[in-house]
Amino acid sequence: MQLILSTSMSPVIRPLRSLANGFGLAWWACVETSAPDVTYWFGPFLTRRGLEAELVGFMDDLRSEAPGSIEHVVLRTRRGEPLTIEGKA
Repeated sequence: MQLILSTSMSPVIRPLRSLANGFGLAWWACVETSAPDVTYWFGPFLTRRGLEAELVGFMDDLRSEAPGSIEHVVLRTRRGEPLTIEGKA
């Protein structure tokens, strides 16, 4: 069972993430870039540790696109579509 739970997109984890998100208990990262001005929502994750582990690769991908700046905040919330928002809110 440990192997199934450690795989981020396993069939067991997906419904748990969805349930946690529905109750506002999921962990998300709100990542904002400038030049271009885009907000990315990265998640949902069951644990903060899981989010932070996966966030490293996501942030590296964004840095490779050479935005003017990147800022992020980690929070526990409920989030739906859209997960990418262009322009200033």
